[in-house]
Amino acid sequence: MSGTPLTLAPEALSAFAAGLLEAGGFRPADAKKSADLLVWANQRGVDSHGVLRIPRYVEMVGLGLINPAAEPKVVNEWGAVALIDAGLAPGASAMEQVTDKAIEIAGRLGGGFCVGRNVTHAGAVGYFAHRIAARGLVGIVMTASKPLMAYPGARGEVVSSNPLAIAAPSEVAGEPIVLDMSTAAVALGQVLAARDAGRTIPEGWGIDSAGRPTTDPAAVQALTPMAGAKGAGLSLMIEVLCSLLAGNPLIAPALSGAAPAGFNGFVAAIDPGAFGSREHFLGDVHGLAAAIHGLPPAEGTQAVLLPGERGRRTAETRRSGIPLARGTSSKLKELATRLGVTIPEALQAA
Repeated sequence: MSGTPLTLAPEALSAFAAGLLEAGGFRPADAKKSADLLVWANQRGVDSHGVLRIPRYVEMVGLGLINPAAEPKVVNEWGAVALIDAGLAPGASAMEQVTDKAIEIAGRLGGGFCVGRNVTHAGAVGYFAHRIAARGLVGIVMTASKPLMAYPGARGEVVSSNPLAIAAPSEVAGEPIVLDMSTAAVALGQVLAARDAGRTIPEGWGIDSAGRPTTDPAAVQALTPMAGAKGAGLSLMIEVLCSLLAGNPLIAPALSGAAPAGFNGFVAAIDPGAFGSREHFLGDVHGLAAAIHGLPPAEGTQAVLLPGERGRRTAETRRSGIPLARGTSSKLKELATRLGVTIPEALQAA
């Protein structure tokens, strides 16, 4: 479904998203946390991890794949390491607890490592890495899920598009430096967003049921790995860190015909002060940022940017309104009508 995107103010979109999720079964606090995470992604131009996910989240509640009544609990803690079982709680709330536990441990010991098992879709993991860096810590966040992506030499879906985010505190523009990447050529949400927008995708994003490259987002059966074997191998090792350490393997059971539920997540929070002078570290980060910003731009490029900087600039331009693809807005309106949620005026006439 193509056409000019509809625009909604961030506050209005957040309220609408939270209302849909609450009507779909989420508790109010979890609905708000999930809405904040989704709209954060939309504001930064990562529409693949934004509000287009809401209909699926509501569907997952109905299927028992998300348990909105779950209470994540610490089930093991030893030294700088903790394990949380989320019990299939909403992903935003579950990963927030995993993140905050790692931060709390880092405050005591200089570094904290927390694994969360049985979380559900956690959206843009850069959100949680940003949360860590905003506390003056270095953050590393990963999540693992069921097979979605091809693996070199094998047919069909084998590994997942497991994402990785690394964030460092920085005084540059008052924002952390945040790398947030998928181990696939693109995240599955990019394919979903293209489908909602009625546009084709570049060759190299996915393959069809016959294993052939396709530009039709509706025909994608498996994503392709970032950088070939490197992306597939990185995804496999994220499965080790997130799932095997948690005692909740996802890939091996799925390849054996089982249907494992949930996701797993790994969070590390590291205090630079544990290694020496925090001020020197921040100064070195500033020096690195200045060196990158000072590079002469290549032809056709206006400026050389740091990881996460493009998203921050997009967020500035979207302060007054976030564009929604027509396909996304239609699905949200259909869901709102079914659940009895008031549709924002900006979406009603379209």
